[in-house]
Amino acid sequence: MPKRLINGIHLHYHTYGTGTPILFIHPPLLTSANFRYQAAQLSSTHQVITFDIRGHGESDASKEPITYPLIVQDMVKLLDELGIKQAYICGYSTGGAVALQALQSHPHRFKGGILVSTMAEASDYWLRGRIALAIALTAMRAKSLLAWAISFGNADSRTTYRNLKRTAMRGDVSNWKQYYQASLKHRCTEQLKSIQAPMLLIYGEKDKGFHRYAVKLQRYLPHYHLYWLKGAKHQIPTKQAREMNGIIARWVRNQELASEVKEELLAKRTVKSMPKQEDANTQSEWDGAASEVNSANAVEPPWYMEEEDLRTADALHVLTAAEAGEVDDHHADELH
Repeated sequence: MPKRLINGIHLHYHTYGTGTPILFIHPPLLTSANFRYQAAQLSSTHQVITFDIRGHGESDASKEPITYPLIVQDMVKLLDELGIKQAYICGYSTGGAVALQALQSHPHRFKGGILVSTMAEASDYWLRGRIALAIALTAMRAKSLLAWAISFGNADSRTTYRNLKRTAMRGDVSNWKQYYQASLKHRCTEQLKSIQAPMLLIYGEKDKGFHRYAVKLQRYLPHYHLYWLKGAKHQIPTKQAREMNGIIARWVRNQELASEVKEELLAKRTVKSMPKQEDANTQSEWDGAASEVNSANAVEPPWYMEEEDLRTADALHVLTAAEAGEVDDHHADELH
């Protein structure tokens, strides 16, 4: 049970595998156990980092009220302790809003963001009502009832349910309440334009209540790819893990390739002088590198994944272009 003393709190964390680091953030009440499929499947090619937010799971309870900036401080300090200068950050549901906070406040520490079933703010009555209900239940100390409901909703099997509830029940209900309250108050939609890092958005076709948030993120984020998972609801990390992990692996690989090509191009441009007879060859090399950068950064269709990139013969359940267009058109009016 690895722990690190982070900002005066013992944080429970795990690292799996080696390679490009990806840090995962869970929503209120749930714990790092929610990302066990990601740890198992992505760790073959990436370094997967999961942790329990203070007051959740095996991490110490927090005397300081839980806020998004405080969670981000803990995350950055944990990366420091692990010797990781930069990582991709993945947030699920409310954890995605924390990821957005981190990308805005510490842009140099995160190479890109992955948002799964998330929002920049809770602005509709349905979602705000659900968060308010969770706050009321925490105030009533209805810990077991709330843990049962959230764990059951995210479970794809009895084993997953038992793991989710067992780890959730170790948390501090007062800290749950503070995390929910922070989620209700947080607003950052207008500030999303400042995020220059590449972003990957993954949403469920049947997660109707969150479609409006996907559309808002599309409107404000400068650089993004969006995937709608066919037949999926909100609980993608556990119930559509294979599809989610396949998309993440391919997207991160593409970002790393683009970064490598950019660095190569920059290195070539630092050459101050060379014989005239080499100028034509050098210009040709530069043009070729620039073409590679453009190819790597091309905006791929936000709803499609090439089957030859999959490790299995099964196609991912991603919406077709026409179906995704219908979803976008249907929800576009909610921006106004």
